[in-house]
Amino acid sequence: MIVSRRWLADYVSLPNSTEELTRRLTLSGLNLEEFHDVHDGLSQPDVAIDLEVTSNRPDCLGHLGVAREISVLFNQPLTIPPARVTESADAVTSATSVTIECEDLCPEYHARIIRGVKIGPSPAWLKDRLAAVGINSVNNVVDVTNFVMMECGQPLHAFDCNKLAGQRIIVRRAVAGEKIRAIDQKDYVLTPGMCVIADAQRPVAVAGVMGGLDTEISGSTVNVLIESAAFASMSVRATARALKLHSPSSYRFERRVDRRSLDWASRRCCELILQVAGGSLLAGSVIAGQALPPNREPVTLRFDRVQRLLGIQIAPEQCTQILTQLGLTLVSQSPAAVQVEPPSWRPDLLRECDLIEEIARIHGYEHIPTDAPLPVIATSKTRRERILDTVRAHLVGGGLYEALTLSFVSEAQRQLIQPLGELPAVAVSHSSRSHENQLRQSLIPSLLQCRRQNERHGTMNAELFEVARVYLSAGAGKPENTAEPLTIGLVTGRPFVQLLGLVESTIQRIAPHAVLTATPSSRPEYLAGRGAELLLNGQRVGWIAELGREVLDASELQDAVSAAEIHLPLLEEFFEAHRSFVPLPRFPSVSRDLNFVLSESVTWAQLSETVSANAGPLLAGLSFGGQYRGKQIEADKKSYVITCRFMAADRTLTTDEVEHAVQQIIAACRTQLAAALRA
Repeated sequence: MIVSRRWLADYVSLPNSTEELTRRLTLSGLNLEEFHDVHDGLSQPDVAIDLEVTSNRPDCLGHLGVAREISVLFNQPLTIPPARVTESADAVTSATSVTIECEDLCPEYHARIIRGVKIGPSPAWLKDRLAAVGINSVNNVVDVTNFVMMECGQPLHAFDCNKLAGQRIIVRRAVAGEKIRAIDQKDYVLTPGMCVIADAQRPVAVAGVMGGLDTEISGSTVNVLIESAAFASMSVRATARALKLHSPSSYRFERRVDRRSLDWASRRCCELILQVAGGSLLAGSVIAGQALPPNREPVTLRFDRVQRLLGIQIAPEQCTQILTQLGLTLVSQSPAAVQVEPPSWRPDLLRECDLIEEIARIHGYEHIPTDAPLPVIATSKTRRERILDTVRAHLVGGGLYEALTLSFVSEAQRQLIQPLGELPAVAVSHSSRSHENQLRQSLIPSLLQCRRQNERHGTMNAELFEVARVYLSAGAGKPENTAEPLTIGLVTGRPFVQLLGLVESTIQRIAPHAVLTATPSSRPEYLAGRGAELLLNGQRVGWIAELGREVLDASELQDAVSAAEIHLPLLEEFFEAHRSFVPLPRFPSVSRDLNFVLSESVTWAQLSETVSANAGPLLAGLSFGGQYRGKQIEADKKSYVITCRFMAADRTLTTDEVEHAVQQIIAACRTQLAAALRA
């Protein structure tokens, strides 16, 4: 934001030194980029000051906002032009009308009409003001709209009223395929999501971005319609990016304008046009849109919190004075606290800490000692933080490295792995990343890309994991854990079985009593052979697979890769923060290997469930011992070796007790699974 020193002096008394002025502005949050003398094209020399204005301070995108800051910093009175206009007897409602068909994109629109203007060059003072901030003079009417925008931060637009079909304004969404030639003399194709200003026949401006060439102010203009409006910031941002059409107006609308200043800006613009171009202003203004609530929610400041947060004592009277000088309205006051209502031009003042920040920057950050003691209260980690600490420590201990990748992927990457099936794309329209603008629905494509980068730099078999969100839907009406679940993604060159073991041990560290099962699956990403859905106590918690060659080729990877994804919300449900330990067993266990011949249709899960249900109370555990297919058994059969471990807490088991349990297992498997014990 470039401001003119002479222009600022119209509203507030300035210190003699520009260095002192910019130093105080920098210390208060308006950082100085540079300042330099301006002579060329000006009747009087000036100083242009380039300030960095953060996105939360749209009020400082005009000279009045910067002057307000100066008036508080140097304790000088602020002069705001009254914007007084002389109106004719004719009512503006008889000359035009305004209709808003999309109040979500344009909540408020003001229109005034001036008849009988004379278009010509601007006076020297107006040219000087604009030239000092880098704006070229066009004509007296257009220059006034630019002047008022740079004065108060509210963009305005002037239409040639005689060129508006039907002498009316309609604010609506664009129709697919509509075109407009903007004042930059380029044609733009509009889409239905864009907000346009139209007359009775066609669009005459892209709302909040740029006006149309057909209705611009020219030498033949006699009657002028002045627009002062508020447009939805996200709509303006999306439209400007889509059309690659950015302007000083769109820059301000993207950061929101002060709706309570719309009428002032409209009157101020008409006042100056009457001054430099003559004409007659019709009485009143046409206002369309939603009514703005009369008051904002008050914010309470507790004086003791100032010292608690800043580390220094500032008198309550001084705190109150700073806030009222900044334009906040005093609602109530007590010895311990004050309640104030933020002004309309400060949408960023919402909480008590915002008020304390205002007090600190006006009082002066340089007055806060570097060694000021601040009270520190130790806090305990949240449930999620404890889980993530456990996950990270375990995976790093298992030989993996944590990665941090972007949430955006290309459409090809998004479709590369879809373990939940085809989901609607969640894209950021008109992102600066025009190619990679899809929000990822799986962490694996990003990790594969990271693995590929490691291969290119000579680091083979990069074993990586990441903890981040995936975006399964736009989230409308859905809880965060459903629309954007926090997910753990793993990629490694280890075999499927080893990765499954790592996943099992990770989950066991978090939920030791939850039962993890792997159900075979045949999703496209499992083309290499083995893949499974992971279930925790019967609920889907993720997936694991050896990635197929097609996936690896699309990712330009050479070596085989196994991958897994685990959704954290379900793990949180079964997380055990406190563990109960039992003494080590005093008596030995007895193991028996049973080799069953079964039909190919019988799964390991079915066999293990049958054994567990029929082994009796002495069964302490079972494990997979191997499988076999070959000449010794029939073609449609296979054999599973299952290792059963038996133990009692109060005695050493006898051979008869173990044998009885084994016979129960054999009988149940024979009856329920048609299994035969292999010799």
